[in-house]
Amino acid sequence: MSDHPPALAACRLALNDHVAPWVERLCADADALRVAVARDERGARVVDCGIAAPGSIAAGLLVAEICLGGYGRVSLRGGAADGWPTWIEVASSAPVLACLASQYAGWSLAASKEETGGKKFFSLGSGPGRALAAKEALYAELGWRDRAARGVLVLEVDRAPPPVVVDKILRDCALQPEQLTLVLTPTCSAAGTTQVVARVLEVALHKAHELGFALADIVDGSACAPLPVPTPDGVEAMGRTNDAILYGGRVHLSVRGSDEAARDLARRLPSRHAPDYGRSFAAIFRAAGFDFYKIDPALFAPAEVWVSNVATGRSWHGGAVDMALLRQLWLEEA
Repeated sequence: MSDHPPALAACRLALNDHVAPWVERLCADADALRVAVARDERGARVVDCGIAAPGSIAAGLLVAEICLGGYGRVSLRGGAADGWPTWIEVASSAPVLACLASQYAGWSLAASKEETGGKKFFSLGSGPGRALAAKEALYAELGWRDRAARGVLVLEVDRAPPPVVVDKILRDCALQPEQLTLVLTPTCSAAGTTQVVARVLEVALHKAHELGFALADIVDGSACAPLPVPTPDGVEAMGRTNDAILYGGRVHLSVRGSDEAARDLARRLPSRHAPDYGRSFAAIFRAAGFDFYKIDPALFAPAEVWVSNVATGRSWHGGAVDMALLRQLWLEEA
């Protein structure tokens, strides 16, 4: 538990009810976004954004805003900045609510082979539905949870969750099947790659939290990261999305509090402090035996950060992007 006061104790904003128009837009524009909408055997609504349906970058942008509970803006920027043609931009004026209470993939959803009747299942749930279940210790620390008669959860998976997992989600969120929407975004898809890279601001907030910075003092945030092309190799696809943030992610946080704390955050937050910095994430993951918990958590951070103290008007800068490495990993010269 943090020594700081709960960051969202006084929050009167809602997530699942607020984001409902975004969810309905995703379903209403299914054909244009190249996604598929169906009801599972329980009656829950399932939106396939890249498993059987092709999906799209546009779908990924909308899914990213759904993950943020509608409290963040996600867009594309072109122009070959720093030698890469397409970048994701994210901004939120409620970054703790949008990124940590909603977008962060923190709800572990698993089922054994015996429970599924076949292949074991694992996924980390993200998005507003997490705040209905509030199963993570983070919600006690934030001092807040959501209440709603509908919910949406995003799963980064290559197959639909088995009934036992859907039942758990319904039970823990206190929802009826027709009140639940599950959005499926495999990393190998355009939508999946897009919505993961759009977590660049969230990665910065999570690292700030791990460093012990007072979350209540983070008042605004913006970020960008290069958008790689998806690849059918699952490990490489996951590696590219992580590399985009670790080596190409830029974040600007506006904070309150002391100048000392702001300066220390700018110094300690960037990914370059990790021993494995400079290697592709796919290679790091393989060397760790495909076990995330064996990877130094200091690596999970944006490459470059600015921290501005709105109380004093002072700003600090730390880290730097390594576009040469990303071009080496992603680009083949014609």
